[in-house]
Amino acid sequence: MIAETILQIVTLLLIVCGAVLAVTLRDLLSSVVALAGASLLVSLEFYLLQAPDVAIAEAGIGAALTTAIYIIALRRTRRKEQQ
Repeated sequence: MIAETILQIVTLLLIVCGAVLAVTLRDLLSSVVALAGASLLVSLEFYLLQAPDVAIAEAGIGAALTTAIYIIALRRTRRKEQQ
């Protein structure tokens, strides 16, 4: 019981750290990776809260699909210096 509570608190702190990193990083690809990590930790938190169906949906859509869409969008855009 206490170990589960500690694991949830650590997971929540890591989610907040990942979100802060996603907002503060200057490199967009690094920011997308931090956002994907935070989303994966959110799916872990859902699993710890005994909602495995929501955890699977979050991992599949939030971490995988959204990250892939962001990376594809980053590859297809150009920086101002490159034009």
